[in-house]
Amino acid sequence: MKKILISLLVLLIIGSTASALIIIDFGTNNQDNISTSSPDTNQTETNELNIDDHDQESDNENLSQELEEEIEEETENFGDAMKDVFIDALTFFKKDTHIVAIGDSLTQGVGDETDNGGYVGVLEEHFDNEEAKVTIDNFGKRGNRTDQLLKRLENEEIVTSIEDADIVLITIGANDIMKVLKDNFIDLTEEPFIEERGPYKDRLGQIINRVFEIQPDTEIYLLGFFNPFEQYFSEIEELEVILTRWNNESRMIANNYDKVTFIPMQDIFQNRSENMFAEDNFHPNRKGYELMAKRVWTYLQNNENLTTN
Repeated sequence: MKKILISLLVLLIIGSTASALIIIDFGTNNQDNISTSSPDTNQTETNELNIDDHDQESDNENLSQELEEEIEEETENFGDAMKDVFIDALTFFKKDTHIVAIGDSLTQGVGDETDNGGYVGVLEEHFDNEEAKVTIDNFGKRGNRTDQLLKRLENEEIVTSIEDADIVLITIGANDIMKVLKDNFIDLTEEPFIEERGPYKDRLGQIINRVFEIQPDTEIYLLGFFNPFEQYFSEIEELEVILTRWNNESRMIANNYDKVTFIPMQDIFQNRSENMFAEDNFHPNRKGYELMAKRVWTYLQNNENLTTN
């Protein structure tokens, strides 16, 4: 089988950010051609990165001029745009709506330079501004994997909050993927990502079942994965394939329940002219979280069980 060599800028967050350039061989399990280096974070010229050429013809055909103009328009005047999105929050929700957010660093809001709690903070901020009768409890914890979140769902404070929840928002699984990467750093192939998808799917199902055990009438929204390496290696198809397959596992689990909605995020930062990432080049910045909040809000609006209109 012909080898497929991929160059990834891997941003490993262990306390502080560590960066490594990994050559990954998805075609064999051989340990040759593995190298690491510390890239210059100020380096902006992509021709200095050791990236194999890929055929971009199909992507270029799909990206029309209309899409490019739409992207530029969407990234302008974030504050005004978000205000318009939430302007009807006063009458949208049923009275006294309680939202619980659980999950990893994306729920916690890591990378938000305003320290406002990421996409959850954006939602809460606009609800407060419009004096909507919505309360939000944020139980995001940096580094959480599915197994860790499952254990935290026995925490009395979290259980009590979910007991009153009309909506539960979940971001989880990105650290499961990162664990596979770290555990197989020396000999990284596609195989361990395939093997771990099944156990991840099982644990995710247990998380959802546990939430419904606590509050059977709540509505769950499961946010999908985005590609944090998009800004560096957008042309690498193999990484997108891994994320797509993991997202599909999440979507399949969500589709098993009437009250679980999967919110896709894989495309959320693609083809953006502005920087949507924090200084760690891994988590979203404020503008990135605003995009996430806007998409979450769009899905909430489409749920007739939660709205007064």
